Amino acid sequence: MKDVKIAFRKPIYPVSEALEQYLEKHNRTTKIQFLYEDLLRFSDSVNILDKEGKDTLWLGVLYPEHEFREIEANLNKIYTLLHSDGDEATLPYLKVDTIDFCTFGNSKPFRIRVRNILNDNYTNFYIKQADASRIYGLEIEDLLSPNRINFLIYKNTLIEEHILGIPGDVFIQKHLHNCTESEKAQISKEFVKFNERCLIGLLGDMRSYNYVIIPIHDFDQVIYRIRPIDFDQQSYEGNLKVYLPQYFKENNVMVNMVLEKLKPNSIEQYRKEVRSQIVKRVTSSKNRFDELISIMKKENIAPEAHVTELKTALRKLTYDVNFKYCKTMGDIIETGINFVLRNYKKAY
Repeated sequence: MKDVKIAFRKPIYPVSEALEQYLEKHNRTTKIQFLYEDLLRFSDSVNILDKEGKDTLWLGVLYPEHEFREIEANLNKIYTLLHSDGDEATLPYLKVDTIDFCTFGNSKPFRIRVRNILNDNYTNFYIKQADASRIYGLEIEDLLSPNRINFLIYKNTLIEEHILGIPGDVFIQKHLHNCTESEKAQISKEFVKFNERCLIGLLGDMRSYNYVIIPIHDFDQVIYRIRPIDFDQQSYEGNLKVYLPQYFKENNVMVNMVLEKLKPNSIEQYRKEVRSQIVKRVTSSKNRFDELISIMKKENIAPEAHVTELKTALRKLTYDVNFKYCKTMGDIIETGINFVLRNYKKAY
């Protein structure tokens, strides 16, 4: 199977005033005056290795003691905003255990681990450079998928909660072979649905390490869910295959399992289920969705050549002439959702 290549690193697009007003209206902003750049003042770092001694490409960073106290206080406040609406009653019991820095990826995130000293439970969250297209991805995921996304914005700083789950590449390598045949069929169904959601929402680059697989115990069985954890390649690339996880070589094991476990009519049925669910979600949150897309349509978050390439490919795929008139990635998202809405009404 041929692999899809992404030739260039996507630039970071600034958050526009209109998008910032939308985020503030929907409680996505914070007033804590702490910036991504504040975390760049580390004085030393060490490579972080996994349990097998391999380099994770994350660095554990260290700060001078007087600076760390200030940073820790701000990070603990951010934690309370993410998880308890800013309730500061727990602040005396919170401690920042580690701050890690990722040197690859567009947003170059910091991973913060906060521990409650009363029970030793800890929670991770991330601080990244705010990128408009990534924020659109987070909002679209929150509105269209079964998953809720918790994040906050302050100026050029993006704060994201940690998404629990087993990284897809780790699951494929270490856990998939232990699954029963029934479980493999269920995972295959989920991958088909995930593939369809990514295409409709224009979420790209879903290689196995950019999504997690979540096992959920239900009575006498384990069911699995797949959800993305990286939104860097939202509505940017012109190549349609970038938005279909099935075309990445890292997902070959999943694709082969789908072909082995599912018949073509079952695959199509699961794709229809996704479209049905998306239509219901758009319908139930139509005002907010329309508000977001109206802002996205006015923004240039991808080169014009990418927009032209993608709308041409989608027009060939769907035979929908409306793609011809799209000028931005927001136009393409709206046209695609409208296509699903029309066909849902016809099919159901």
